[in-house]
Amino acid sequence: MRKATTLALLVTGLVALGCGAGSTDDTTSSKADSISSEADAGGAKGDDKPAKVAKIGQPARDGKFEFTVKSSKCGVAKIGTDMLGAKAQGQFCLVTVNVKNIGKESQMFDGSSQKAYAANGTEYSADGAAAIYANKNAETFLNDINPGNQVTGVVVFDIPKNVKIAKLELHDSPFSGGVTVSLA
Repeated sequence: MRKATTLALLVTGLVALGCGAGSTDDTTSSKADSISSEADAGGAKGDDKPAKVAKIGQPARDGKFEFTVKSSKCGVAKIGTDMLGAKAQGQFCLVTVNVKNIGKESQMFDGSSQKAYAANGTEYSADGAAAIYANKNAETFLNDINPGNQVTGVVVFDIPKNVKIAKLELHDSPFSGGVTVSLA
């Protein structure tokens, strides 16, 4: 069952990436929106000041999305039920995030585009298969969000048991610059 779910996720992800492969306008506008969003969030346009880093509960913008991390819980060994679920290789970290579309057109939110970082800079990818069991309505799996609408879902990271997530890098698309949210 787990292999079938993983295969279905992989195929769907490849199809979604293929559909957007020829589109350059969205990528360009996302990068431009990201730069202006960083400037709005406290980053500077011309000087070398770093962009402002958001904390839990503070909104942070990347492209057409405004993210607000609500909570983070690590140390979870299993998600789902005995029949349908996922077991962590190390530990699951469940990050509850609200995603609001602040753009003028529909934008797809994909939880697998999000990254987590340990204090030493090690990067961890989101576990899309485990996120299916952590979300009742697939809020973080290829979810189209219309302008002005928002969803709250759980992004799942499978990290080693002895590691603690220090920050997140949240993206409105796989190709955007991202925005940093500190969990420390």
